[in-house]
Amino acid sequence: MAKKIFGEIMSSMSSVAGLSKYIKTLPETRFTIIGILILSFIIGSVFYLIDLVPNQGILIDLILGGLFGVVVLGVSSIMSGALNQQVIAALHGINLKIKHSMFLSGLSMFFLGIFIIGGCIVSRVLNIDVTVNSALFGLVIIYGFNTLVFWATSKVRFAIAAVTGSIQPLLILTMYVLIAFLFIDTSFLGPVIIQVLLKTLVASIIFVLAIYAFVTVIASPFKKNLGIGVLDLLSLFIAHMNEGSNSLEGLFENMSEAIDTLVTFVSFKTENGIKALFISPSVHPGPLGDLGGSNMPTILANKFDHFTMVAHGPSTHDFNPIAVAEIDKIEDAVRNGLNHVEYSPNASKFLRYNAKKANIGVQFFNDGMVILSTFAPEAVDDIEFGVGLTMMTQSRSKCNVKDSVIVDCHNSFTAESGEVLPGNAEVFHLIDVIDKIDPNQEKYDIKVGCYEDTMGDLDKHEGIGESGIKTMVVEVADQRTAYVLFDSNNMEIGFRQEIMDAVSDLEIDEIEVMTTDTHTVNTLSRGYNPIGIAKRPEIIEYVRLSIKEAIKDLEKVEVGTGTKKIKNLNTFGPNNSTELISTISSVVAVSKIIAPVLLITALLIVFIWIFFGGL
Repeated sequence: MAKKIFGEIMSSMSSVAGLSKYIKTLPETRFTIIGILILSFIIGSVFYLIDLVPNQGILIDLILGGLFGVVVLGVSSIMSGALNQQVIAALHGINLKIKHSMFLSGLSMFFLGIFIIGGCIVSRVLNIDVTVNSALFGLVIIYGFNTLVFWATSKVRFAIAAVTGSIQPLLILTMYVLIAFLFIDTSFLGPVIIQVLLKTLVASIIFVLAIYAFVTVIASPFKKNLGIGVLDLLSLFIAHMNEGSNSLEGLFENMSEAIDTLVTFVSFKTENGIKALFISPSVHPGPLGDLGGSNMPTILANKFDHFTMVAHGPSTHDFNPIAVAEIDKIEDAVRNGLNHVEYSPNASKFLRYNAKKANIGVQFFNDGMVILSTFAPEAVDDIEFGVGLTMMTQSRSKCNVKDSVIVDCHNSFTAESGEVLPGNAEVFHLIDVIDKIDPNQEKYDIKVGCYEDTMGDLDKHEGIGESGIKTMVVEVADQRTAYVLFDSNNMEIGFRQEIMDAVSDLEIDEIEVMTTDTHTVNTLSRGYNPIGIAKRPEIIEYVRLSIKEAIKDLEKVEVGTGTKKIKNLNTFGPNNSTELISTISSVVAVSKIIAPVLLITALLIVFIWIFFGGL
């Protein structure tokens, strides 16, 4: 259940992330201004054509109405677009650029236009004058809408959002009154203006207080349980997706938990120093975008001057680092471990074992071993750290080795994939398959060849992260094994086997295909973005090329392994991850009830007040 809920959360976050592309591609300010002027002219023209005014001819009504719309709606909205941005920026709000503010004003004007024209139509059909009240109702709606947008996305206080949200409705009302004073009989306007202002003021207070009450209700559990503000979370998340800001990591610190975990590695060296490094940290590359450890496989690999593969160790979202800086602790642990590695030219052949759903590939290097774990062709997600730790302990004891490098190949995924957690049947499958390992393997000299390619013509839309593909070919006693690692978040079910079949004619005997589980690719509208959804033939060609080039790079090496503890790594933590999931779940459940009841009730009261009030 927790996995399902977390999947829904990730999907929701990624949906918001997907919306960022629309925010980024909003029209330039000048085009929005042109659109506002055209739309306001159309609204005014339609208003004059169907409103209960003396008919001066269609052409005259069109022109006069259009000019009225441009002055009252268009000019006011353009002014509010500029003022809103300046006010929010002056009060240290975020995210609201001028093109965003201008587009919001244009959108609000469009909504208002619908109410105005709707009121005109009702007035004409029923022969009653509800045009002004319809316009007032529309002004209240856009006031609440603007207030909610500013409050939810700009990281400003409610009072500031409420004041800023009133700018556009006030400008439109002011411009309307000004035009009325200039062009029509004003002897009766005093009482009317007072009535309009009172109606609008009371209705606006009712509606905006309903919005405040709703947001306060859903925000309270976040503050109480996690110590974070839900609107701060939303504002900073949008800032990250729009501008790459990592300010959200500061918010994560309020709910972080320090843990100890492990990083294991295999080092291959020549006379000139380290040739290749294969790392498996029990740290999860999440949560999303470039936040926390999401780009850990690339960031960690780039900290070393030689070819480095960062595979996916046993870990779940509980072990997401809360900040990019936490990756330095993984680097320090690896570097410390490299200082104590003992090397030899001894390695075994690559052998496969299976037990029910569990499949592993095993290769011994010096006094350590690598276990590549996959449940393909079955679909499974992350292996939990405790399960991985059990695998390490069991394999070290069974095979009498110093280090056991456990890799979650992460290469067979569907949307229903579940994590491998203590108590799952898959755990016992893993235990059973490790018991099958023959520890008495002959050791031979070893050669290693490496190749990497960023796959520049593919990107996160195809599930490809910054590091693209990295391939290491290991040759032992004339057996060649290709370790192929994609910088991706899992792999579409069945694609692993398709890749293996496609390279069967190359000069290799074994191949395993892995993914790093990078979450930088999860910034699209879907919650997950595994490799293999699109452009499979192109991806396969990269695999073939990488293997051929790695074979050309083969040379004799010595090998050593290591295991180091990573201390005080600040992560989401198992307790806080569970708390986050349960909090969001409860908030969503409550919101489904409160939102329609509270907001619809408020709108109904506002409607009755405006259309049937005694003023």
